[in-house]
Order: sequence, then C-alpha cells, then structure tokens
Amino acid sequence: MEFGLPEDNNKISLTRFESMLKTNSVLFFDSNEFENIIHHYLESGKIALAKKAVKLGLEQHPSSINLKLFQTELYVMENKFDEADMLLNELHILEPSNEEIYIQKANVLSKQDMHEKAVNTLLIALDLAQEDEGIGDLYALIGMEYLFLDQFDNARTYFKKCLDIDKEDYSALYNIIYCYDFLDENEDAITFLNAYIDTNPYCEVAWHQLGRQYYTVKDYDKALTAFDFAIISDDSFVGAYLEKGKVLEKKKRFHEAIDNYKITLALDEPTSFALLRIGYCYEKLGEDDLAVQYFYKTVHEDPLLDKGWIAITKFYNKKHNYQKALFYINKAINIDAENVIYWKLYAQINLRLNFLEEAERGFKKTLDLGNYELQTWLSRSDVLIALGEYEASIHNLIQAVEFYPETAEIEFRLAGLHFTLHETNKGQYHLKNALILNHEYEFIIEELFPNVLKKPSVQQMISQARK
Repeated sequence: MEFGLPEDNNKISLTRFESMLKTNSVLFFDSNEFENIIHHYLESGKIALAKKAVKLGLEQHPSSINLKLFQTELYVMENKFDEADMLLNELHILEPSNEEIYIQKANVLSKQDMHEKAVNTLLIALDLAQEDEGIGDLYALIGMEYLFLDQFDNARTYFKKCLDIDKEDYSALYNIIYCYDFLDENEDAITFLNAYIDTNPYCEVAWHQLGRQYYTVKDYDKALTAFDFAIISDDSFVGAYLEKGKVLEKKKRFHEAIDNYKITLALDEPTSFALLRIGYCYEKLGEDDLAVQYFYKTVHEDPLLDKGWIAITKFYNKKHNYQKALFYINKAINIDAENVIYWKLYAQINLRLNFLEEAERGFKKTLDLGNYELQTWLSRSDVLIALGEYEASIHNLIQAVEFYPETAEIEFRLAGLHFTLHETNKGQYHLKNALILNHEYEFIIEELFPNVLKKPSVQQMISQARK
C-alpha cells in the first residue's frame, strides 16, 4: 500500500475527520483519504482513532481491499489472529495476485512465531511484486524473518539485496553487520565494509562500523583511522568520538581519549558512558580528584547505571576508605536492591570493616540472587564460622557441594566444623575426602580450626597424607 497525498491535503483530511468525530456528523471521504488517515494514526500510535477510521471507511467503502487490509493489521495488533486469517482468506479469493495480502498473512504467521511459514509466504509475495518499487521493503521483511530463525546467512543475503536497491539503507547495513558479528566473521565484515565504502566513501555509518570491526580484531591503528574518517564524514557523529575514545584508551593515550569523550558532551546531552570513561581515564592518569568527580557526575546523570556506583565504590575500596565505600554501596542498594554485584561488594566491604553480621547478610543475599561462585559460598561459610554459627555454616557448605562436588576447600571446612561439633566420624570422613582431593589445602584447618589441628587423630591423618 502506497501513501502519499500531498501533505496539505492530508492535513485537511485529518482536520475534517476529527471535526466529524467531535460533531457526530457524517462526512464523505474517498478511500484514498481514509487510507492516509489510518496510516497517519497507526504511525502516530493512535490505535483507537485508527480503528474508528477503519470502521467508518469500511461503512463508506465496503469493497475496499486496502481498508480491509488495515482491518487485518488492527486484528494482529489485538492478537486476534483467527479473525485476521479469516479476513485475509476472503481477500485472497477476491484478489489472489495481491502481494499485500501475502505480506499481511506473513505478519500474522510471524506474530505467532511461525517464521518458516512467514518466509514462504513472503517469497510468494516477492514473486508477485518483482516490478514493484517497494520490493526493498519485502527483502527487509524476509531478512527479519530469517533473523528470527537464526538463519544469519540467509538474512544477510536479503539485507544485501536491500542495499543493492538503496545504498543509504542504513537499517539494512546495520543488520548485515549484526549477522557478521553473530557469526564471528569479523574479517569478512571488514572485507564487506571496505567494498561498500568504495561505492559510498563518505558514509559515516560504514566507517563507524568498520572501526568497530577493527576494534574487535584488536587492530587499533586501523580502527582509529576508520573512526577518523567517520568524523571527517560527519564531525557531529557522537558514536564515532565515543568509539575513538575507547581505542585511545586501549593504546593508553588517556589524555586524547578524554578529549574525544569531552567532545561528545559538547555535541549532545551528556551520556553516563562518556562521563564514566572520562573518570576511568583520569584514574589511570593518577588524577584522583578529577576521576571521582566524573564518577559522581556519572551516577547523577544515570542513577540506575550500576557501573557508576561500582566505580565509586571500588575507587574508595582501593584507597582503603572502607567507610566511604560502604556509604556509596548502600546508596546503590537503596536504588536497586536486586543487583547481585552491589551485594557482593557490600559483603566484601563489611568483611574488611569486620562487620561480620552485615557481611554474612551480604553474602547470603548474593547467593539468593543467583551468584553461585565458589568463593561466595566459602566466604559466607567462613563468616558464619567466625560468628560461631557452625550448623548454619555446614548447611551453607552442603548447598555448595551441589554446585561444586568433590572440592577440597569445601571438604576441609566440613571436616573442621564436624570436629568442632564433636562429630568425630563425620569429621574423619570429610577430612579423608579432603586429603584425597588435594592435601595442599590442609592450611584451612590450621587457619580456621586451630583447636581441631591439635587433635592427635587429625595430625595423624594429615601426616599420612603427606607421605
């Protein structure tokens, strides 16, 4: 369906239509006017008005195929797939060679995750539309369906057809590069982009994408050159300055990286990414006051960006200013209490401050949120031991065994705990297992359970293992 009444005419039609709705009067519109009105409302997201326009349009033009196609589009939006399918079948009987009917059929199938059938249906539409101006849109639809099917080679083929029709179809260009990225075919992507640039040498998007590919393969000099050409093609291209900054960081040219990030702040609204990177650069340069200033700006700009809060917390952690680190990680947790990295840092900082109960709470929350790293289980166990919560520590380690069976660090701890609780048989069982797995971790008994190490039976078992 093509839409394109002169803009003034379209505005007049819309004004008349909305006036009609307000006054409850009935005015006549030709079918093309209705099509443009409906298209406008759909594009604007005014679905209720689009539905009214379709209803009134079909009352005045009951045989209009295009208006009925709009009706199917609205059915699809409302997930009324059966109604859409029935209407499309009726339209197919009337106009079996109308490719728009097949496009809508494919849309219905795609919305129901029947992407293979959607592709086949779009290929029929393609056969019917060989001479149409809108064939590029069909290629794009087929490409998207192949993306849904994870058939990246096929998807790429059709997006390339889009580019053959329109060299400046940047949506197709991005999708082609997405396919190369997903398939880890970075060298092929570089070859493709260089060939494309030969035909469109001032395309900032292509230069930017080429720079990203060179960055991925760690060819930082060529990446820099590509981003420079992107900037020459469009000196207000914020993305190129950001990517150039990242490359300069890799090359340890931090002052130049900062300059590029600062250009993005001048060109557009400040981004938390640029502010954070500037902070990191200053930190690498040893300019701590400026580094932390930019970390503050990062969280002010985007309080939900976890990397900003983590940067501030780790900054004070490195300075051994644990009270300040704890202050900022608490602020972060107040904003997002489900962030596992926050809780892990919270636990570690409290442990350094010897706030054992809070540290244990942090490690437990970290585990509850799905961080099942071995060190998290062990750290929580050690804190519980320090708190004298031996049974809780055993329970924690038994849970850890489910994820890390036959792990010496767990077995030594279980041995020490059972000996501490005078459960000698269990203690001997776990100590034997631990020594078989890796006797080099025997220092765990010495560090966490010095009294257990004094037991003659324990010393004998360790001594035998050393032999």
